[in-house]
Amino acid sequence: MSFKQSVEIAGSAMAAQTVRMNTIASNLANADTAGTADSAYVARKPVFASVFNGLGARVQVLDVVTSQDPLESRHEPGNPLADENGMVFYSNVNPVEEMADILAASRAYSTNVEVLVRLNGMQQAVLKMGEGA
Repeated sequence: MSFKQSVEIAGSAMAAQTVRMNTIASNLANADTAGTADSAYVARKPVFASVFNGLGARVQVLDVVTSQDPLESRHEPGNPLADENGMVFYSNVNPVEEMADILAASRAYSTNVEVLVRLNGMQQAVLKMGEGA
C-alpha cells in the first residue's frame, strides 16, 4: 500500500467522522424542540460504507437518514404548538446516546489524525534517507 493510498483512507475516515459529528451536533441542538407530528425534529444518522480500492478500503458516506424511533408526544392543550387533540410532539433525539456517539466519533477522528501524523513522519524519514545517499 502506498503512502497516497494510506492518506486517502485516513482522510476519507476523517471526512466521514466530520459528517457524523455535524449530524450529532444538529441532533443535540434540536433535542428539546417541539412541534406538530409533521414538523417536530426527527433525529438523523449517517450511513457509512466501505469502498474497496486495491489493498485498502475507503469510507464513504452513503446518506444521512432519519431515525425510525417514535416522537415523544405529550398532552399539553395550553401549548400553542398543540394539535386539535392537545398533543405536542417532541424530538426523538436521545442526548445520552448522542453524547456517547460524539465521543466515539471524536476518538475515531483523532485516531486517523494520528495515522496521518505517523505517515508523515515515515515519509519524512524516507526523504532524509534519500538525502544522505
